[in-house]
Amino acid sequence: MPTRIVLMRPRNADNLGAIARAMKNFGLSDWVVVSPNPKLLEVPGMNRLAVHAGELLESVRRVETLAEAVADCTWVVGTAMQRRDVGRPRVTPDRIAMRAPNEKLALVFGDERSGLTNEDLAQCHDVSFIPTSEEQPSLNLAQAVLVYAYELTYKKQPEAPGPQAADDALLRRVAQSLAEVLGGEHPELMRTLIRARLSKKEAEHWQASLRAAAKRH
Repeated sequence: MPTRIVLMRPRNADNLGAIARAMKNFGLSDWVVVSPNPKLLEVPGMNRLAVHAGELLESVRRVETLAEAVADCTWVVGTAMQRRDVGRPRVTPDRIAMRAPNEKLALVFGDERSGLTNEDLAQCHDVSFIPTSEEQPSLNLAQAVLVYAYELTYKKQPEAPGPQAADDALLRRVAQSLAEVLGGEHPELMRTLIRARLSKKEAEHWQASLRAAAKRH
């Protein structure tokens, strides 16, 4: 499945070089940095760790929000440490790789010190973790990307025809239309839409119907 690596507020520019190398190892090239720091991608020395992957450092995009980074993705998976309580079921990297191949996947990683915030995770469709030893549960950011890249490369499912899934931006618009009809924000509505696995056509029908209902109010 097409995969985008999304890095939330990375602190260490050297890690970007190591991540570029890990991505190149397994044929990934789409990645985005969500950071308020416009100089992050200009730090010298990143090429030192991006062995034979310097072109990826030229292609990485920087955006301001997670919503912008994943707008065109149909499945957004946030990552969290195994021992962290996220309040919902989590999937392992191998299970992600076995998902429908027609998805456009965004894998979202938090910063090196504290990972993804609760607000970040709330915007993700699902949450994943890498099973690790209790004695040393945390992985380096580049190591974590490498594990997921490996699983996605060697356990991916063959391409199969199927309806195009609704992307994150469209699901957010449907949720907003629902909120307008119901007269207030209902965070659980987005989770319900995600679980429904709407196709693009179905989501567009929902939005058109909700817009019509809003006009009658």
